[in-house]
This record gives sequence, C-alpha cells and structure tokens, in this order.
Amino acid sequence: MRPITIAFAALALGIAAPAFAQAAPDAAMQGALAQDNRADDRARDEWRHPAETLEFFRVEPGMTVVDYMPAGGWYTRVLVPYLGSAGRYVGIMPDPANADVEGMAGYFAKLPAAFAKDSPGWNLAGAPVAAYASQDVPEALKGTVDRALIFREMHNLYRSGALRAELMRLRELLKDDGMLGIVQHRAKPWAAGDYTDGSRGYMRQSDVIGLVEAAGFELVGTSEVNANAKDSADHPKGVWELPPSRSTNRPELDAVGESDRMTLLFRKR
Repeated sequence: MRPITIAFAALALGIAAPAFAQAAPDAAMQGALAQDNRADDRARDEWRHPAETLEFFRVEPGMTVVDYMPAGGWYTRVLVPYLGSAGRYVGIMPDPANADVEGMAGYFAKLPAAFAKDSPGWNLAGAPVAAYASQDVPEALKGTVDRALIFREMHNLYRSGALRAELMRLRELLKDDGMLGIVQHRAKPWAAGDYTDGSRGYMRQSDVIGLVEAAGFELVGTSEVNANAKDSADHPKGVWELPPSRSTNRPELDAVGESDRMTLLFRKR
C-alpha cells in the first residue's frame, strides 16, 4: 500500500489540507483532555496536539494500546481515560540487556520501578493499566495489541543500540492489522550524521522510516500535525535547549516553542 503524506496528498487533489490543530475533538477525547489530573499538562497541548495526533494514529476507545516508555505519564493521562473501561493501557519499558551503552542500560533498568511509584499519584480512571519491561511481557499479550505508540523516544532507543530489538518486540505484540505510531524530534534532511545519532534528540525522518521498515513495518502515512517551522533543529546541545527543558540560558528560544516533530504511522507487515 502506498504511504500517504496528508498535507501533500490533499494539495495534489486540489483540496485544502486538513487543519489538524483546529479539528474539534470528539466527546471522549474532550473528556480525557479535561481531566483534573492534566492541569499541569495542558500547557503542552499546543505543541503536542494529543487529540489530532491520536486521531492520525487511528486510536479509538476500547482498543488495547501500548505506550512505549511513558516516562512522566503525559500521554498516560490522556490515553487511560480516552480508551475507557473497555480498553487496555499497557506501558512498556526497554530491556536493559538490549542496550549496548552502559549509561542507557542503567537508565532503562530504573523505568519500571519509577512508573510503578509515580502512576498511583496520577489518579487514573478509565482503561486498566499494566506496565512491563519488554523482556517480561506476558505471552498472552502477544498478538493482541491494536496500537503501539512511541512519543519522542526513538533517539534514546537508537543511541542505546536497543532500537531494532525493541521494535521487533513491539511487532510481536501487535495484531496482524496492528499499527505503530511514532512522534520524534526531526532533524533537517541535510543534518550531519554525528548530529543525528540520537545524542542530541534529533533524527532525520528518512532515517527513522528506514529503520522502522527494516524491522518489519510498512509506512502508512505521515502528518505535519506536530511540525514547528520555527525550530532550526541545529542547537549545539540538542533539543533540550528548547522548552520545556531549557537546558541552556538562551531565552530567545522560548519564542521557538517545542521542537519540530515528525509524526509517522506504520502497519505491521
């Protein structure tokens, strides 16, 4: 199946491209975004476009969804209420044994305990929540997942050496018609290889597509819903110079906002 780039496909047909950021969320999504436990999260909505992103990924209430490396739970607090009691939310963390960089292996090893410690304080209501390191996923979960989602973590998987092994495990979890959605900080197409090795957070879109396709997926489409043309994507210390991290004292970057991001949808093949 030929992949579709939403904005360009619309232009080719002579119609207006969809105005993702202005699309009205459905009632279930409106309710999820209005949850009291998202009071501190809402400032990021204008950059992360949760309603439009999940719509592009074809996520629907009642689905079983893997949220890969949920970290502080920003998308957990959207997905759990949105999926509802008929759905399932599964947080998955990388297997430290798949990392060939010592510091990253240690970081991965701490993630399951951190999620278990922090998630009760998020006051989640909706889909049942489970979380596993990828090496500990129950056999019964394999082949049952509708969507697997990776938000801004491809660079960590790539620089740690764990990317291919973890993608293969996600593929094993997906149903035959299951899909993988990815949001990732986007480097310019001409960015140098030593800038796009994951250590600065940015990756080239063509590289991400190639790596994912090589792991047994086919590209369904791309979206510009999380694009930010103001981001030059060439910051010396990487994406963390931008909000919300602001790792360096460069107040002029506040006007840029969060990073330019690719949004990609793949199907298991």
